[in-house]
Amino acid sequence: MKTRTSPPHSARSRQKTRPSSQPEAALGQRDLAQALLDAPAPPRLRTFASMMYEGVLLFAVVFLAGYLFDTLTQSRHALMLRGGRQVWLFIAIGAYFLICWKRSGQTLPMKAWHIKVLGVQGQPAPFWRLMLRYAYMWVLPLSGAGLVWLAASLSGWNAMLMLIVATPFLVFIPTWFTTQQQFLHDLLAGTRLVSVQPNPKTSKNP
Repeated sequence: MKTRTSPPHSARSRQKTRPSSQPEAALGQRDLAQALLDAPAPPRLRTFASMMYEGVLLFAVVFLAGYLFDTLTQSRHALMLRGGRQVWLFIAIGAYFLICWKRSGQTLPMKAWHIKVLGVQGQPAPFWRLMLRYAYMWVLPLSGAGLVWLAASLSGWNAMLMLIVATPFLVFIPTWFTTQQQFLHDLLAGTRLVSVQPNPKTSKNP
């Protein structure tokens, strides 16, 4: 009786013709890293729109953090434990930004406006650099708020304190003098903002 056997080279030929996904994946990662490295900075108008959207979300973050603070400390109004409240809100806002930046390099408004924070070489920024970025981003707004308060105190015109609401936008002034319109706190922290392409799977035309 003759038994039917397959050619010994058939299994090897199938192994040779089977595509290898590892080199392709590595090539895709290199192309993505190079694309992020060459990505331009987002326009100022798009960054401004993202900041305005961010302010809406921060209102919710501050409200929830303040409510939790008042519940735990039994505070009756915002002037009670004022220093502790400010430190607590600073930590709460920082937790919001740092968690979002560490997970994907983007907050929800940054995703909506296709902006991402990365390291200077196009790689995900390490956590310690993100912490520096969060700390440095307060320098210009707080300095501006201090100058407004000083001017209001010296002039006796308390209505001038309303200008404090505009001090967060002082961060845009250095972008006219820095490389690729980057914020000063990004240059100091070793990070940068880039404009990313929208994901076609999540941004479909209706």
